[in-house]
Amino acid sequence: MRPDGAEHLLVRDGNMVRLNKFLADCGVGSRRECDRLIADGAVQVNGKRVQPGTLVEDSDKVTVNGKRIALQRKYYIMLHKPKGYVTTVKDDLGRKTVLDLIDIPARIYPVGRLDYDTEGLLLLTNDGDLANRLTHPRNEINKTYVARISGMLTEAERITMEKGVTIDGVKTAPARVRILQQDKHHTRCEVTIHEGRNHQVKKMFEAVGKEVEFLKRVAVGDLRLGGLARGGYRYLSDDEVEYLKNL
Repeated sequence: MRPDGAEHLLVRDGNMVRLNKFLADCGVGSRRECDRLIADGAVQVNGKRVQPGTLVEDSDKVTVNGKRIALQRKYYIMLHKPKGYVTTVKDDLGRKTVLDLIDIPARIYPVGRLDYDTEGLLLLTNDGDLANRLTHPRNEINKTYVARISGMLTEAERITMEKGVTIDGVKTAPARVRILQQDKHHTRCEVTIHEGRNHQVKKMFEAVGKEVEFLKRVAVGDLRLGGLARGGYRYLSDDEVEYLKNL
């Protein structure tokens, strides 16, 4: 154990890692939550209280409130989220959460969010580094949605959405909007964005006077939902995990 703040690799083969990262990798909580636990004295390393910024290695004994903590297996899951579920670990209003659909022996978290009435591809993991990478705005990772809207989307409206519309006083980044099918009553579109603003796709259509009747996320980057059944989930392959880590 060392108290300095140098750069380190993961806890493996004697390499050093920050204590808050080790705890987060073990599923204790976010790094910020783990820092609070350390500052509150709930964490001990080799029987001693430590300070935030402490470094540990694989031979150290780490406990939280007296319970030994060890590295967990990393889980990477794709869920086809149905409508009527919230994208949280728990809900104060008692609504069903996406974790009610998954049965695995680990504490995992949704990566990003999908609205209550939006369905489609949702990733869940206990790999905090990957979750941060996929959700950080600077990485500009594409998310693709299929939307059904009322009425017809004109070519001028489609181009306006692609160039960017103003939502809550801020213009959206350029997007890709394709019309897949339409008649005088409905239009089915594919929309690709890299931002993650609240209700963004719905508000983009509202900005050109259209109402979204149905919305489904079908891809993150090139990782697609495919034929996964609504409410079903599967483990990502090693190649898929490696692809996400290199986005």
